[in-house]
Amino acid sequence: MKLLLDQNLSHRLVAALQSEFPGSTHVREHNLELADDAVIWEFARVHGFAIVSKDADFHQRSFVYGQPPKVVWLRVGNCTTEQVAATLRRRVEDLRAFAQDEESTFFIIS
Repeated sequence: MKLLLDQNLSHRLVAALQSEFPGSTHVREHNLELADDAVIWEFARVHGFAIVSKDADFHQRSFVYGQPPKVVWLRVGNCTTEQVAATLRRRVEDLRAFAQDEESTFFIIS
């Protein structure tokens, strides 16, 4: 599962999560940090990424448009980059199952 990390998450997560989620990237690496949600959505869809965000907007968009891309909504409040990485690592098997589920569009981690 390749993750596209939204601008509300640290770009340092990319390196921290490469062993669990190879090929993951951050919107900043593609000059999308100020892009509209629709542009990020289309980028993720075309390039096979799941969007990871702390923002409810992508979760709502998944209801309207379905998948791809899949959406991982982090409802973890203010926390450090290390805490976010640890949270995603703890759920790696669940996220892999989510990636394989052809009907699921979003996954909430709280």
